[in-house]
Amino acid sequence: MGSEKREISYPPIADYALISDCHCSALVSRYGSVDWSCMPRVDSDSCFGRLLDWCKGGYCLIAPVGDGGAASRRYLPGSMVLETRFKTEGGEVRLYDFFMMDTEADEHMRYEHMRLVEGISGEVEMRVEVRPRFDYGEILPAMRAHENQTFSAIGSNKGLLIRTDMALQVYGKHDLEGRITVREGERRRLQIHFEPPELIPQAVERCQHEKLSADAGLERTCAWWRKWSDSIHWPYELDDQSMRSAIVLKSLTYERTGAIIAAPTTSLPEWPGSSRNWDYRFSWVRDSVFTVRALHELGCQNEADHFLQFVQRSSAGSARQLQIMYGVDGKRRLSEINLGWLEGYRKSHPVRVGNLASKQLQLDVYGEIMEMAWEWRTGGREIDDHYWDFLVDVVDTTIDNWKNKDCGIWEFRGGPRHFVHSKAMCWSALNYGVKLAERYQRDAPLERWRQVRGDIRKAIESDGYDDKRGIFVQAFDNRYLDASLLLLPRIGLVDADDPRMLRTADAICRELDHGGLLRRYDSPDGLRGGEGVFLPCTFWLVSCLAAQGRVEPAWKYYRRATGCANELGLFSEEYDPKADEMLGNFPQGLTHVSQIMARLALDRAARAGAQR
Repeated sequence: MGSEKREISYPPIADYALISDCHCSALVSRYGSVDWSCMPRVDSDSCFGRLLDWCKGGYCLIAPVGDGGAASRRYLPGSMVLETRFKTEGGEVRLYDFFMMDTEADEHMRYEHMRLVEGISGEVEMRVEVRPRFDYGEILPAMRAHENQTFSAIGSNKGLLIRTDMALQVYGKHDLEGRITVREGERRRLQIHFEPPELIPQAVERCQHEKLSADAGLERTCAWWRKWSDSIHWPYELDDQSMRSAIVLKSLTYERTGAIIAAPTTSLPEWPGSSRNWDYRFSWVRDSVFTVRALHELGCQNEADHFLQFVQRSSAGSARQLQIMYGVDGKRRLSEINLGWLEGYRKSHPVRVGNLASKQLQLDVYGEIMEMAWEWRTGGREIDDHYWDFLVDVVDTTIDNWKNKDCGIWEFRGGPRHFVHSKAMCWSALNYGVKLAERYQRDAPLERWRQVRGDIRKAIESDGYDDKRGIFVQAFDNRYLDASLLLLPRIGLVDADDPRMLRTADAICRELDHGGLLRRYDSPDGLRGGEGVFLPCTFWLVSCLAAQGRVEPAWKYYRRATGCANELGLFSEEYDPKADEMLGNFPQGLTHVSQIMARLALDRAARAGAQR
């Protein structure tokens, strides 16, 4: 692959698998190539990045010589350990990929990608190519050989320590190459460990006295993931897809701070060749609260606690300083820049890092914060005075802002509007504030809060409702449809079986359905180019239809949407029903969250039907 040029097309997004240690992340292709890897943090500059430029980005390949034979893959049960099998004329091997996890050393992160090849039958000749490229492909690191098959790659502020028992050699000053033969029962190992450049000499010296730990690391990593997945509790056995989605959500958490990222990639396009390419390696409050809610339903309370602390720290305990998104370390300034030297996935450019949406006004964030507080308190946890002062500030800030236009849940860059979903979330913020104060006898200006809550409802029911069609609409100043309206019953503004909601759901099915999946909206959004269907919206429709008792169409949409996952159970953000291919950043946390909640809604509907 190292000598192949641009006539090679980029693999489909569905060809990739995620591995993670809740700090770093990597995407491994179906054919054993690490084409995206960010270390030591998920938002770090890539070390391997040919996902965004096939020639410049760099990669790490372990694959059979020749056409690669037949490849199949799976995750080991309950884990994020990837197993890829290659079957050739000469034999069969399996390749394990994982980031090292250790139940006995949780506080000391290793930032170590393990690759372990094991012979199953016969013998297979494998090629190994390690071509790191730092700073999104801009820096070719200096590769140096040390004793005992230890190598270092250093450039700028990045360093990789590469250890192996394979016969590799430095090639062209920047790369490693070699060929190995793996026979039945044999194992070969490659470890890629992140180290700051100034610590590489000490790390090299340390490695001369340590054995390769890939074998023991595999067992410890499987044990770590199984311990977490076994902590999931639900009244009945969780189906395989929902379990995989839960593990993916855990993989998208940044363990050190509690942040939860939207996706581990940047600039995978919403449509091939278009400019709708965004960096999703940040923690959106909205998406994170959705994730916390789903994990809470599954009994995973620690993630909720951790994220709540992250939000309070990042906002400095002040709703006036609350942003819609943060860096994984709580950083507020997420300046957006274009990486002009990269061609982008399938020539979709610009490639962006950072995200301008961090400075947008999105009013729904206040409702999400208040709902999280409600679930926190009703789950048996106390709200101390400091936290209550923050919540009062959130409600008061909502009151000050609810009449303003905002950019909405879809982060429109074509100008703010009076989005109905945003207004409904403002209503939700007031509603949860009132409920918390009433139930738990907290001091609050309740008369004022109740008055504003009523004012918001009146505004939505008058300006956000089309009397002629009898449906809710996207925004006060237009009559377009929007799939975010499907969330109104979950917010509590309207019952799922309210005639207005029934008609709204029917209209969305008629107007936004594209190949059995939903588009986000039918309005212009100020951006050039098209986009695929937005997979979370279809799952929102499933939840809404199930709550309305329309179980048969709900299951039909559910099966259509789950059919958009790859064979590993991973979802992208968007999908092209006509070409039957994934679009957008991958894997997308919001899609996995929405799948879990849709399945739970279907199960509740089934139990309710059985009781009737």
